[in-house]
Amino acid sequence: MPTDMTRRQKMWATFKRNKTALVGAVVAAIIVFIAVFAPWLAPYDPLVQDPFVRLQGTTEAHWLGTDDFGRDVFSRIIWGSRVSLIIGLASVALGLVAGTGFGMIAGYYRGKVETGIMRSVDVLMCFPDLILAIAVTAALGANLFNLILTIGIVMIPRFARLAHGQVLSITESEYVLSARAVGAGVPRIILRHIFPNIFGDLLVAATLWVGVAIRLEANLAFIGLGVSPPTPTWGNMIRQGIDVMINAPWISMYSGLSILITILAFNMLGDGLRDIADPRLRGA
Repeated sequence: MPTDMTRRQKMWATFKRNKTALVGAVVAAIIVFIAVFAPWLAPYDPLVQDPFVRLQGTTEAHWLGTDDFGRDVFSRIIWGSRVSLIIGLASVALGLVAGTGFGMIAGYYRGKVETGIMRSVDVLMCFPDLILAIAVTAALGANLFNLILTIGIVMIPRFARLAHGQVLSITESEYVLSARAVGAGVPRIILRHIFPNIFGDLLVAATLWVGVAIRLEANLAFIGLGVSPPTPTWGNMIRQGIDVMINAPWISMYSGLSILITILAFNMLGDGLRDIADPRLRGA
């Protein structure tokens, strides 16, 4: 127990030294809090239209102005955080589970299994993320579940590549060879001896790639392949604001700023987790 406590204290001390990561963690926590409690934090219903206040700038009643239907932009940004975070976190989780599974199987078994899995991964990685996402979305249709599935498919090759490389370097280590020598089964070796040793790197990558997933959702929404209006998402708010950019730049500006802050927060958080996961960067 003292050893475990000491290890946790070292990890926390390493994280605290990275002020950028602390800021990222705080901002990310605030964004998650806003998304969870959106119904209580939003001053207006994001779908209610009021034509008498359409395209108003910042006022005491509407802090970030209104859109071309008279809807409160601040309330829509708060509710839009829900969709962006749900898609970002869920799609990365899907990619993490599926991609890590494929990567570990390929790295452990080698041979034809490795060739089949990794060549399939290479084919998927030949396509830019956005092009692959557009193709999958066009085939499946645009709704919340399909967007999570689409971006999850885009994330699978990333995690598969990472897990495959890590497993290749671990399978010949002494503790894995010892587990084989005493007759441990493959599932036990993979889950008890290999996965815990690569989970840190996977967690860091997942944190960093949440921002990528949120950006992909915004890109798809901007070209009309996101969650259908009037459901507020940051991406479709940017697209909506383009039509009235000259008269009401705040619609796109505040939505884009929300995406920027969220991506930066998760990237900064991932930087701190990288310091913890990498023993070369941890304090003595």
